[in-house]
Amino acid sequence: MADDKILSYNDVVLRRSDLSILSGPYFLNDRIIEFYFSYLETSYASQDILLVPPSISFWIANCPDVESLKDFVVPLKFPDKKVIIFAVNNNNDVNMAEGGTHWSLLAYERNSYVFVHHDSMAGSNRSAAKNLCSAVVGFMGLSDDSGKGAEFMECSTMPQQTNGYDCGLYVTSIAKAICIWHKNAGSEEKSDLWFSALNEDVKPSVVSMTRKHILWLIENLMAKK
Repeated sequence: MADDKILSYNDVVLRRSDLSILSGPYFLNDRIIEFYFSYLETSYASQDILLVPPSISFWIANCPDVESLKDFVVPLKFPDKKVIIFAVNNNNDVNMAEGGTHWSLLAYERNSYVFVHHDSMAGSNRSAAKNLCSAVVGFMGLSDDSGKGAEFMECSTMPQQTNGYDCGLYVTSIAKAICIWHKNAGSEEKSDLWFSALNEDVKPSVVSMTRKHILWLIENLMAKK
């Protein structure tokens, strides 16, 4: 029963066990984050923004064959995007499905020439995020005569989780905040990027409601089938 398919949304297939994860205080899996990323892309549709599914981010970061990685990444058209959002997981074992113990978010903003890492347990995923950054930077279509690569920075104003299982909810909440920022002001050059929105939209009291919101979304979509 836990493996029964309950919903197909765009390219994402959700299982009954995913509802159990959302019903309790549990660590989010790849499928739930991928579903919400897909929902955000539909809700804030733009040719300029890309939310990369967690499974793809994981493979990019850990693919042992650089040549095959090129064939895999080029179709994603990174150079055409102004904002690219990646879910970062600390699992580095390609043979272990659903591995890892922590999620964070890495966002690339082209106008500012920067990768910003958002970690709700500060420092926990820095190594994994930098590894992913190193893997993708060569595919961004960057041209800098100085030879300097895009900057990697930690978001110093990132709200911190208050338990050991809500990291995935922080990732979904940050992704939503960035999508809203991009829709409203992303074309403007603003020095703080989306940072000022994080303290309002990603504080613990708001994040805790995201679990119920995602569950409600799924149940609503199921009812319409």
